Amino acid sequence: MIKKIIVLFATILLFTMCNSGDNAPSGSGTSSSFEKNTPKGQASVVDNVSAKNILQVAMSSKDHTTLVAAVEAAGIEHVLVNAGPLTVFAPTNAAFDALPEGTVENLLKPENKAALAEILTRHAAPGTFDVKQLKKEAKKGRKIYTATGDYFDVKVEGDDIYVAGAKILATIPTSNGIINVVDKVILPESK
Repeated sequence: MIKKIIVLFATILLFTMCNSGDNAPSGSGTSSSFEKNTPKGQASVVDNVSAKNILQVAMSSKDHTTLVAAVEAAGIEHVLVNAGPLTVFAPTNAAFDALPEGTVENLLKPENKAALAEILTRHAAPGTFDVKQLKKEAKKGRKIYTATGDYFDVKVEGDDIYVAGAKILATIPTSNGIINVVDKVILPESK
């Protein structure tokens, strides 16, 4: 099962990287940089009938504008709209603001696209991990496996749940998984 998930995410990332050119439909008449620069495919589908997917929910959140800008800069929009199920640990704008000065600006540079994509991909886990499931994982001493192959500790302290040291602030169900809003950016451990 884990091998299938790894292959799925590798395929999605490969597809995203191969289709990261500027292929926005012409004549769309919109002024959003996201819509102008989004490659054709799942991420550019406009559907006002279906339940919102992870990317659509993040785009509509005033607390996740930095995350959305980072997803765009990394060119990984398609990862967040795939069929899933997928759980995303979504740092708030305040979480990005808490990083050392200049970190976000540096990561958003085109030459740092791969590093940014890896950091963001660390925030995604195959499967559905809402609060109830996270508490079960913590009780059993299990870790959350992420799309980058990392394993995150899950801890419960009173009513609070922490994943890799990031506190879960809210959980939002979407059409393709779960968004867990977190209070910090989960960076790779220094070696």
